[in-house]
Amino acid sequence: MRKLKGIMLIDDDDTNNFLNQRLLNRMEITDKIREFRNGKQAFDYLYNISAEHYDPSSPDYFKPSLILLDINMPVMNGFEFLSLFEKLNAGFRKDIVLALLSTSEHSQDTERAAASNIAYLTKPLTTQKMQDLLDAYFQEEGE
Repeated sequence: MRKLKGIMLIDDDDTNNFLNQRLLNRMEITDKIREFRNGKQAFDYLYNISAEHYDPSSPDYFKPSLILLDINMPVMNGFEFLSLFEKLNAGFRKDIVLALLSTSEHSQDTERAAASNIAYLTKPLTTQKMQDLLDAYFQEEGE
């Protein structure tokens, strides 16, 4: 499989971010991973990329292929992030896959994700869950 352009991890838990980044690095599916502690930081980053308000030569900026998004976070939670994300330019959003990654198995959360046609994964992230996500959304990128 060809590597993804980049992955964003949006989670306020340092341990989850560390373990998820380690898993993704071990799977060798991307060379670029950015972590954000809340939805506002992540949205601001994506907004700047979508509006081309960044230095394109900077390795700190990339358009992600995949966003792994926690639901319960301070400042801006996952669903608030999704509401703003959907207001970004459709052309910018079309090739970004969003997946909610949460400890919540509450039916209201899973139904809301399903209504938005977003993948829903429960923590912890595992190699199998990640592989299933890649197979479902990135199969056409295989070599």
